[in-house]
Amino acid sequence: MLFQLPHDDQLYQALLDRDPSYDGRVFVGVSSTGIFCRFTCPARKPKRENCTFFETASEALEMGFRACKKCHPTTSEAEANKAIRTLVTALEDRPDHFWQESDISRLGFDPSTVRRAFKRQFGITFLEMARLTRLRNSFTTLKQGGKMIEAQLDAGFSSSSAFRTAFAKHIGLKPKELRADAPLKADWFDTPLGTMVAVADTTHLHLLEFHDRKALPTELKKLFKTAKGQMGFGTTPIIEETKRQVLTFFEGKHPHFDLPLALHGSEFTRQVWRELQTIPAGETVSYGELAKRLGNPSAARAVARANGANQIAVIIPCHRVIGADGQLTGYGGGLWRKQKLIELELTYKRARSG
Repeated sequence: MLFQLPHDDQLYQALLDRDPSYDGRVFVGVSSTGIFCRFTCPARKPKRENCTFFETASEALEMGFRACKKCHPTTSEAEANKAIRTLVTALEDRPDHFWQESDISRLGFDPSTVRRAFKRQFGITFLEMARLTRLRNSFTTLKQGGKMIEAQLDAGFSSSSAFRTAFAKHIGLKPKELRADAPLKADWFDTPLGTMVAVADTTHLHLLEFHDRKALPTELKKLFKTAKGQMGFGTTPIIEETKRQVLTFFEGKHPHFDLPLALHGSEFTRQVWRELQTIPAGETVSYGELAKRLGNPSAARAVARANGANQIAVIIPCHRVIGADGQLTGYGGGLWRKQKLIELELTYKRARSG
């Protein structure tokens, strides 16, 4: 897990030092370029605020980063494996190709052996790695207002049905269901804790989630239904302001948010979400404590359900709720992110008491 790694400041110093002891153990994603590298990469080192650290190459790929062509991070521990070295190089040369097992065979390798080797080395198969690369290309095309057929071709799919299936699996909706002229827009942006998806209209923010949250497809489907299909790719002034405030928060400059939020939930759920926003950055409460604040001490379980249903991450700080024993409890964005958020917010608390 990422939170078991050394502190990010120590990792950044190791990056500056090109420390070979981290080679293959930790990777750095650079938000300003969209590329991830080995610590020993000869390229000019990025600014600290643009760095996100990953334990595996697959994590970086899943966050939308591309492999650096100078240091070849996906081959850091696989130089001795001819199949991995050859296929990763081939993928870098042909990122838009729709790779299949027959391609692997034509290159002289056994598909089942390759599958096990990639899974063992990167946590995903070669074909999954290729699919992530193609889908990233299609997202970029749709975001820029490209037509569906263009996105399909950019994703490397010769079959439109195959493309729709892959896209639906990734975000929970079919591309044809997203209208370019819809008032509700979806966009994504990089943060130090990974890519976030934002959905907003011209007046309110409706959703803000880490892109790999398991519940995201379900949340998008519900929002799509509530909006009666009026959803598409793009940005709005609210999304741009959300990006600015969230990144300012992660930079440690300002702990507060001032954004108009559209709260999709029951009256009790909305009450829980509003109460969450009163918890100062750097403070934590238990579900029981939160229930008492709401005047209903026996509602701890209901509070927990409302907390888990939050679909505006970070801004509605459900990460500030912990177990009664002081331990971290479930967080849709991953416990490692919850710990990182709490650690970041401790700096705000120290600044207040300082």
